[in-house]
Amino acid sequence: MCGKRSKCSFSRLEVILIVCLALMIAVTVVLLVLHFLIKKSNDSSRDVPNYLLGVGRADCTGPVAEIPLMGYANPKQVGGGLLTRLYSRAFIVADHDDSRRVVFVSADIGMVSQKLRLEVLKKLESKYSDLYRQDNVILSGTHTHSGPGGYFQYTLFWITSKGLIRPSLNAIVNGIVKSIDIAHQNMKRGRLFINRGTVENSQINRSPFSYLENPASERSRYSSDTDKEMVMLKMVDENGQELGLISWFAVHPVSMNNTNLLVNSDNVGYASYLFEQEKNKGMLPGEGSFVAAFASSNLGDVSPNTKGPFCINTGESCNNPQSSCPVGGATMCMATGPGSDMFDSTRIIGQNIYLKAKELYENASQEITGPISSAHQWVNMSNVSVELNATHTVKTCKPALGYSFAAGTIDGVGAFNFTQGSVEGDPFWDGIRDQLLGKPSNETKACHEPKPILFNTGEMSWPHPWHPDIVDVQMAAIGSLAIVAVPGEFTTMSGRRLREAVEREFESHGTPRMDVVIAGLCNVYTHYIATYEEYQVQRYEAASTIYGPHTLSAYIQLYRGLARAIATNTVQDLPRGPEPPVFSIGNLTLLPARTVDRAPVNKTFGDVLQEVRQQYRVGEAAEVTFVGANPRNSAENATEHNFLTVERYTNTSDSWQVVQNDASWDTRFYWTKGLLGQSKVTVEWHIPPDTELGLYRIRYFGHYRKRLSNGQAVSIPFEGTSSVFEITTP
Repeated sequence: MCGKRSKCSFSRLEVILIVCLALMIAVTVVLLVLHFLIKKSNDSSRDVPNYLLGVGRADCTGPVAEIPLMGYANPKQVGGGLLTRLYSRAFIVADHDDSRRVVFVSADIGMVSQKLRLEVLKKLESKYSDLYRQDNVILSGTHTHSGPGGYFQYTLFWITSKGLIRPSLNAIVNGIVKSIDIAHQNMKRGRLFINRGTVENSQINRSPFSYLENPASERSRYSSDTDKEMVMLKMVDENGQELGLISWFAVHPVSMNNTNLLVNSDNVGYASYLFEQEKNKGMLPGEGSFVAAFASSNLGDVSPNTKGPFCINTGESCNNPQSSCPVGGATMCMATGPGSDMFDSTRIIGQNIYLKAKELYENASQEITGPISSAHQWVNMSNVSVELNATHTVKTCKPALGYSFAAGTIDGVGAFNFTQGSVEGDPFWDGIRDQLLGKPSNETKACHEPKPILFNTGEMSWPHPWHPDIVDVQMAAIGSLAIVAVPGEFTTMSGRRLREAVEREFESHGTPRMDVVIAGLCNVYTHYIATYEEYQVQRYEAASTIYGPHTLSAYIQLYRGLARAIATNTVQDLPRGPEPPVFSIGNLTLLPARTVDRAPVNKTFGDVLQEVRQQYRVGEAAEVTFVGANPRNSAENATEHNFLTVERYTNTSDSWQVVQNDASWDTRFYWTKGLLGQSKVTVEWHIPPDTELGLYRIRYFGHYRKRLSNGQAVSIPFEGTSSVFEITTP
């Protein structure tokens, strides 16, 4: 201790300890300051929106009567009404400084055709100059098989659609452009989040015997012969307001089978309907700012008909390599399910997809950040050299379809009892082919082996080429998300190989852990893309792989090139490629001419022929039949025509409030053509469980065609209204 008069002194050890303590305190203070500064910086940067975002939705339904439905190529499947409207859903993502942008459109159509894409791009150029181009605009079809056809320029599709149908093409073009316009006008700062999850009980592989041809070592890496994973992209603005979502999931929208005559968006469209109705509370279908797209992916061999294939005449399973029945052959083998009918199946599968998307949406936390880039090339797919390895190079082929193409699938059978798995031709059909269409060259036959060629479309050019040679390959990168836009239907394993190849290419050039999604049915339709191994057994998907056995290898090579260009920032060095041709097809169609509409004697258009009942219970269907007119008159007379409303009487305002329209899942609009210009329209309302009790009525809106004294035909609007009926307790 120190005395009163003496000064305290410290030993050398005590001095060292004091100095160390002071240094430790100083270092601690500095670290704490740095920690809070960095945290604050991270928090503030996390709050800064990474992108400019815009979403838009517009009607693209077109004519709903007398137009062949696109998908099954069934000549009997001609539009006869409407179940749900078709929409184009557009999403724009731009850098925060608006230097680069990408547009993704998912449209409720069978597929995007080359003519459709070229006309959309032409309209966009006239409006926005070079802001929206072939490299940064992706157009994808959901692949509903219940949308109007008639928007193709290649002869094969032209034949099955009964020509080029301008009202159908115009409706889709205008709808897509309008959806992009809406998204463009509503750009705002926002953020993107991605999530993934497994969808159960919603798909089966419809060609499992083809899938089993893939190497066992490859198959062992996967738990299923379908891709069950859904990828979901969530969009919110800088204030957290919800804007929309894009979901990619591999399933064919063929819950509605080839007997259906009502235009609709099938299971994925129903998922969009459910999500948008939930987020746009109090709005009618097709209204509201929130946009939910359920886009196609590698769905080539994926069916929603989960009960599997059975012989419709005997009930026994036909899950065999030929998908054929002992009695009746392949035409009797059909897959169904999971519902009691096709409407119920559509509802079940759509709801499954919606519920998984909702879960992923609510729990999405992985944010996407980073630059935006896009790449595009036109490629002559009839003549691509593919380097399989250092010593082997192969080539793609001129387009051709095999025998099994005519067999169809378990989702929609073909005709004349062709069977899947055909690796040999038939002298009878070969003779007919040679006489009517011409004999395929030895070069084409050798190139496509073991495919027996039924239609040598690559060598058929009258009146125009039957299949495209020039094809779009395209990719867009938004931060860690890469969207691979493919021009057709990749099978499950084809899609897996493509995704892996693109991921590896990005990683090898310093961009690891990319989220790669396949967007199907984009830009131009080239049928299917099966693996080399699947091609050898020639089921439907392989017979429809039109550029030969090495088609997948060619696409992998091409998309690796796009990924490399994006990863190394050398997109500008990519060769543009040969531009696709544009054919002057004209407006020649095989559609029946629109004639003058006539009402029965002592009746006028819109009069009720069969009245509703006075009372209905929830769960029943209210039904009314009107004197009708051809719905094509309305499609060609109005941009967006609503055929029906269900209205509820409101006591407080003494007025009628629209509660359902023709875009509603619960309404059905049937048109029946009669003789001498007469027709009937039947409207059904399947009353949902949550319907308020009270008084209701159903209204119908149409146009009838009349010829004036000067010979000119005009369309005149009319409407009809049912009697009032009451919804009562069950």
